Amino acid sequence: MTALGEKAVVLLSGGLDSITALAIAQEQGYQCYALSFRYGQRHSAELNAASRIAEQAGVLEHRIFNLDLSLFHSSALTNHELPVPEAEKPGIPPTYVPARNTIFLSVAMGWAEVLAARHIFTGVNAVDYSGYPDCRPEFMLAFQDMANLATKEAVEGRHITLHSPLISWSKATIIQRGQQLGLDYAETVSCYQADANGLACGRCDSCRLRREGFNEAKLPDPTRYQLPLS
Repeated sequence: MTALGEKAVVLLSGGLDSITALAIAQEQGYQCYALSFRYGQRHSAELNAASRIAEQAGVLEHRIFNLDLSLFHSSALTNHELPVPEAEKPGIPPTYVPARNTIFLSVAMGWAEVLAARHIFTGVNAVDYSGYPDCRPEFMLAFQDMANLATKEAVEGRHITLHSPLISWSKATIIQRGQQLGLDYAETVSCYQADANGLACGRCDSCRLRREGFNEAKLPDPTRYQLPLS
């Protein structure tokens, strides 16, 4: 599928999945506008990575939207007094941020309408993920339906399409696709508790999934860690 000349808003966190979604959108011919969020997360390293990635990718514009989800208190990503879990447990983990993807996609929907962009790309994944309810295919379909009821553009016949190209891929498949696209994953930051230099802890759920993905893809892990892994 090609979309030469069509505009797309791409959610860009600075992590492995979002850079892959951006590269796929560009490969398909979309004119990409990148959107990142400073939402009260534990560190700014991922935003620094997003800025570098956006510049290197040559997006038409990169915006960082400021909002404070720490008001919700219940997530280990926004309440810095809560520990980030370092052991895999069943159920929705403490790193779940209430309504985060709904809010992020709503902002993307608004910017897309301003830009007259009819496409939104997100790197959410429902296979190798942490159990977040807002990463599921049924949520993405429901949000697309809502967007096409809520916007002037859609009411006038210019419908919005929400693209989640990685939704059914394993982490290994995502990494292999990124290698085909020539991506440098060393530039990305996925760790929930990376340090100021973007070095990963190697222990959190996000680090575990990322490391397992490189192992299953049979590719060297380029992640920069705070300490050597045993």
